[in-house]
Parts: sequence; structure tokens; C-alpha cells
Amino acid sequence: MLGILPNYRAGEESDPFTPLSVRRKFYIGYKDSTDYPIFFLAAGLAGLAQLTNQHDEFGGGVKGYSQRLGGSVADQLIGNFMTESIMPVLLHEDPRYFRRGHGGIWSRTGYAASRVFIARNDHGKTTFNFAEVSGNAIGAAVGNAYYPGERRLSDNFGRFYSQMATDAFSQILKEFWPDIKNKYFHGKPKP
Repeated sequence: MLGILPNYRAGEESDPFTPLSVRRKFYIGYKDSTDYPIFFLAAGLAGLAQLTNQHDEFGGGVKGYSQRLGGSVADQLIGNFMTESIMPVLLHEDPRYFRRGHGGIWSRTGYAASRVFIARNDHGKTTFNFAEVSGNAIGAAVGNAYYPGERRLSDNFGRFYSQMATDAFSQILKEFWPDIKNKYFHGKPKP
């Protein structure tokens, strides 16, 4: 999407449900974690962190930026594998985002953002998104290993909240990207 965000885990809500194999869940996590745009995104987030002096224990300059970049890449890799592969396999949940594709802007935005809390299980039934929530919580906790000055509960909650918000925003992009693409890049809407 936009040449920035990988989109290996989106489907249409109206399509017949087909469960994913364990191998496919790990493939999704692998592809989302190794697609080249993820590294540009990590570089941008590290640059923003450098400008705003987030993770101030890293300091400034090239060394500080390098450490922020490493943390950003680690956050994304761990988050992707935990929420798209490991936890969905263990909890028998489907990591895909199922695009609604119809309705008003606010309705679709609310639907998309809520998918960080609502998922389908391996049988296609709606359930609480334990994989997303627990995967991001584990990712935030693992961050204690490489954010040495940020190991308080409030720091962990901040990382968790940031990842959940990023994932919600990603779902919103996945919901509307086909419409934007059709309107501005193809000229005619998809039937």
C-alpha cells in the first residue's frame, strides 16, 4: 500500500472464509517483516524519534540514530511475528484483516479500527483479538531488553499503546486503500 506498508494479510469480509494453515500464518509474519518498505518506515520512525529526542538514553548523532533505528526495526519484527504468526497459531486466531468495503466513511473507519480488538478464530467465528492484544503486550515487554532507560510500567504501556494505535491506523489504510487506488490511479471504481 502506497509503496510503504506491506499488505499480505487483507481479505474481503464478504468472501467465503478459508482458514489459514500454521505455515501460512508464519508466511504472513515473515513477509510483513522482510518486505523492503518496512525498513524505510523504521528509518522514518527512528528519524522522528531522533528529532523529538525519544529514547533520550541513546543520545544524539549517528550512534543515537543507529540505536533508535535498531529499536524501531526490532519493534516491528517482534510485533509482526507475535501478532501475525506466533500468537495466532497458539490461540487459533486468524491474523488477517477482513475489509468491509461498503458503508459510510465513519462506519468503515470504526469497523477498521475496532479490528485490533475483534478478530476471527480459525473457524471463522468472531472473537476478541487475543493474538493482537497479547502479541503487542509481549512485544512491549521485550522492548525492555533494548530500551534500557524505559523499563517502567508506564513505558511498557506507552509502547503497547503506540503499537496498537499503529495497527489500528494500518487497518484503516487497508480498508480505504482499494477505493483510493481505484479513484485516483485507475479512474473507475471496481464493481
